Amino acid sequence: MSDRFPKNDMYGLASQLQRAAVSIPVNIAEGRERQHSKEFLRYLSIANGSLAELETHVHIARRIGYIDENQLNNI
Repeated sequence: MSDRFPKNDMYGLASQLQRAAVSIPVNIAEGRERQHSKEFLRYLSIANGSLAELETHVHIARRIGYIDENQLNNI
């Protein structure tokens, strides 16, 4: 989706969106490898925060016209 953003946004919203999207599975994987359930839950919480960040970036992309309503709904 972010590939369609304006070229002048190369290091702005598109980059933040991509980093948040990558952070979600990375934190889940890292937490899964920890020795204790408490640590795993902490990493799941971090992943959940990244998911909220990603959702916010997507809504901002819609509001500023980078994506349309159909794209938002598909996401």
